[in-house]
Parts: sequence; structure tokens; C-alpha cells
Amino acid sequence: MDRHLCLLALACLSLLLPGVVRGSEKNHKYADRDKVSLWVNKVGPYNNPQQTYNYYYLPFCKKHPAVKAQHSWGGLGEVLQGNELINSQLDIKFKESTSGVDICSMILDERKAKIFDDAIRRQYWFELFIDDLPVWGFVGELKKDEAGVEHAYIYTSKKFDISYNKDRIIHVNLTTSDPVLVAPGAKLDFRYSVSWIPSKTPFSRRFERYLDYTFFEHKIHWFSLVNSFMMVLFLTGLVAIILMRTLRKDYARYARSAAEALEGALDAESLERDFSEESGWKLVHGDVFRPPRRLTLLAASVGTGVQLVFLCMAVILLTIAGSFFEERGTILTCFIIAYALTSFIGGYVSGGLYARHEGRNWIRTMLLSASLFPGLCFGIAFGLNTIAIFYHSLAAVPFAYICAVLLLWGFISFPLCLIGTVIGRNWNSVPNYPCRVKRIPSPIPDKHWYLRPWAICLAGGLLPFGSIFIEMYFVFTSFWNYKVYYIYGFLLLVVLILLVVTVCVTIVGTYFLLNAENYHWQWTAFGMSSSTSLYVFLYSVHYFLFKTKMTGFFQTCFYFGYTSMFCLGLALLCGAVGYMAAAAFVRTIYRNVKCD
Repeated sequence: MDRHLCLLALACLSLLLPGVVRGSEKNHKYADRDKVSLWVNKVGPYNNPQQTYNYYYLPFCKKHPAVKAQHSWGGLGEVLQGNELINSQLDIKFKESTSGVDICSMILDERKAKIFDDAIRRQYWFELFIDDLPVWGFVGELKKDEAGVEHAYIYTSKKFDISYNKDRIIHVNLTTSDPVLVAPGAKLDFRYSVSWIPSKTPFSRRFERYLDYTFFEHKIHWFSLVNSFMMVLFLTGLVAIILMRTLRKDYARYARSAAEALEGALDAESLERDFSEESGWKLVHGDVFRPPRRLTLLAASVGTGVQLVFLCMAVILLTIAGSFFEERGTILTCFIIAYALTSFIGGYVSGGLYARHEGRNWIRTMLLSASLFPGLCFGIAFGLNTIAIFYHSLAAVPFAYICAVLLLWGFISFPLCLIGTVIGRNWNSVPNYPCRVKRIPSPIPDKHWYLRPWAICLAGGLLPFGSIFIEMYFVFTSFWNYKVYYIYGFLLLVVLILLVVTVCVTIVGTYFLLNAENYHWQWTAFGMSSSTSLYVFLYSVHYFLFKTKMTGFFQTCFYFGYTSMFCLGLALLCGAVGYMAAAAFVRTIYRNVKCD
């Protein structure tokens, strides 16, 4: 499977959202003297990557101000990422070099001079696209005069060095020059030059220059993978050796004591004392399969989490196969479409779980399963969108695209979740528990603080977080510091390690909880694994304060808003994996115990 799947999805979306078909840019092939479009995209402070604005937010002059600007509206993911491409109207032709061509001239008044001066002092950068290749540059620079006072200078010349291989564009390099002092009354004559350079680089490798191999292939990256793999070996060994030996000993003592009790060698009091000393988990066999509190919320959370597991695996595998990171917004588009298509899985899991515990109000569970993660994310995104509209930022999503997302949810995600819930209720609803549930719940004895659910939950997320700690640095740096994340094969290994560590930690924690004669394991297992997201969020606070130079209300809101959505998804994903592992473990150990 390759990028054609997402291109097909984008074609389906184009039925709802008509876009602009851009001639030869579609197949990236040009004949000599064919027009090559230069698209201007956005500007913004370099240290605040989400605080971006339309290119003409700054008072740049236009080559043909009377001509209506041509926009290029991309796919859903591209718009959600805050891109709005506008044709620059520059006359660039394939393999035709030019020098010092005038774009336009303008005289700065006080208002425009102030805007440019503020932008240069805040290190505003801009983004352009030629043949879908991004080009970046700074608006200007600061220079000190003889008295040491800094003054803003704006670049007025752009030189494009474009490499080509036969009929395809391979590389684009931008050089800005001719700085002019920004001051009221200053005349700015904007010019551009284009030079064409032959290249032997194949078209399939043209995106490699944007990949930072030195950064991602650092030794500490590989060390983290080896360290996480050793952690997996340690934890699986812990589960296999300590737990299985302990359980085997418990089973043997249980069988021996039961046999002796039947023969009259032990009285009931001795049997109970023997069980209570080292076999606390067996004493709650009549309560361990009792329906958990807030069953509807648990079923919806587990169903959504399992759906996110399949979703993440699908998107990562598709990206590995198709190199989606090379195309603007493609990964986000695939994520949204894949979420809608995997809603069947979420409905199936949540419906089956709810029915196995004899839940009656399955419609409420279905509605919560269909809207839990999308609803929370939409609530956060709505707040961020309101802020973006107030700031007139490109991060504000147009109303038409919001409607497109709602249509995807209403006509694809919701029906699939409904179908999955109905099938799960009918095909996956048989409890088949090895032990019967007592009518009267047993009292839970008071234990030391470290055996209480809240302590186990907090401790449970430490090791899973430790297994992804280093990778979080690379992921955060890629998203917030202008680096293209391309090592999705590495990411797949890290995700698999995270899942294995989560499973092992949850099994160990559940065993300790049951040994403490606490049979409320369901939410504890979910919280134990989902607490990984708590440590990720705390790490994000550290990263924001010490690894970035972000400032301002706008960027702070977007940083923690996006991080909250990520941590929410991670909590549901890890929580579901932990719950499923704990449920399988509990069913397994009580299957070999006589539950009368």
C-alpha cells in the first residue's frame, strides 16, 4: 500500500471541497519554457511556529495589484495545518534564467514602516513553494550602527537557484539580499532572479535535502532504542519468572490445602489462614468479575483506545510505505480518514465490553464511544480556532473545512461505530467468566499507601514513559522546531516497545492489587497504563520552558492545546492496552482456581 490510498481519499474529499487543479505541478513534469508557479504561503515569528499569517499580512506590494490573486486550496490536512497558497504572479519559466527582474516598488509610510520594523525585530520568516518544494527565508535583518543601535533592514532581492533533472525540478535554493533600511519615506524596489542548474539527482530523492540525518541518527537515538529493548526483556522476564513462579506456587498450595481439607487434615480456619497469608488474590474470586463502576465511560474509553491502536499502526505503516511526510498535510488527512474508517473497531470493542457486564443502556455507550475522543479534541480545537480568528492567523480553519470534518464524522465515523456496537453486542457479549460473582461485595481491607490504586496508577506510567522518553524529544523537536520527521520505521519499533512495556507493567500492577484483596482492578489497570500520558505532559512543560523560545498567549495556547490532544489520545491508547492485558491476565489466573 502506498500514497495512492490517501490520494484516493483526497479525491473523494474534493467532491465535497472543490479545489484548484494546478497543471503540470500535478505530475511535476515540464517542457522547456513552461510556466513554473511560485506560490507564497505564510509569514510569522520564527520562534512561534503556529503563529502564522497570510504572506500579505505584511504590506508587501504585488506585481499585478489589480489582478485577483489565484489561491491554491489543498486537501483537508493541508488547510488544517494552516496553509494558504497564493500565486505570486512572477513570470518564471522552465530552464529560462533571468536576472534582476522587477517585481514592484513601494514607498513606506509610517504604518508600513512600523509593521516591517516590528516583523524584522521579531524574526519573521516566510514560506514559498515551487513545484511543491518549500522554500524559506527571513524578511530582513537587524544591523547596528556606529552607536550600537539596532536598525531593521528588509531584503528586497530574491535569487532562486533551481536544479533540474531532464523535465523535473529537483531542488530550489533561495538567497535574499540587498537590504534596505526600514524607515518612513524609504523606497523599496523588489526584484528577483532565477538561475537553472542541471542536476543528476533523481526525482525520487529530491526531498532528501530536507531530512536532517545528522539530528535523527544521533547515537543517543539508537541508545534509547537499545535501552528500551533491554527494558522489554527485563519486564517480560519479570512477568515470566516472578509472577509465573509465584502463581505456580499459589496454585500448588491451593490444590494441596484443598485436598488436605477434604481429607480432614486441615480445618476451615487453617485453610483460610493459609490463603490469607500468601494467596490474597484468590480470596476475591467472587468479586473480581463484578461490573466496574462507571461502566459506560470505561467501555467507551477502552473501545476508543483500541481504535486508536489500530489507527496509529495503520497511519505509521502507510507512511512507511508511501513517504507521506513529503506531501503537505497528507499524514493529517490520512489520520482523519483512517479514524473515521476504524470507528467500527471502537464500536465493536465498547459494545462487546458493555454487554459482557450486562449493561442495559447500550445506546448511551455507543454515543459516548463515537464522540468521546472527537468531542474532546473538537472542544480544544474550537477554543484554539477562536483564538486564531481573533489573531487573524492562518491557523484559523475555514468554516467549510470544519463542516467537512463534521460530515466525515456524521456520515462515516458515527454509522460505523453504530454498526460495530450492534455487532459487538450480539457476537461478543457472552461473559463466560470462570468465577461466579457474589451478591454482596466483599469489604476491601485497608493496605499500605503503596498498594492503593492511586499509588499503583502513578507508578505504572513511569516505565512506559521511560521507554519513549528519548523519542519524545525527537517528536517534539520535529513538530515545534521545523524538522521533518521521517524515521517512521523507528517510530513503529518505539510504539511496539511502548505497548509491550505497558502490558507487562499493567499485569504486574494488577497482580499486586489483587494480592492486596482489592478487586477494583478495571479502572486501576486503565489508569495505571494511561498515566504514561501524565508524564508526557509534564515533559512537554519542561520542553516548553527550557527547549523552546516560544512567547505570547497565542503560541502558548496552541502548544498546550495540541499537546493536550496528543496526551488525551495517548492516555486512551495506553489505557485500553493496559485494560485488555489485565483482563486477559485476570481471566487466565482464575481459570485454574476452583471458584465455588
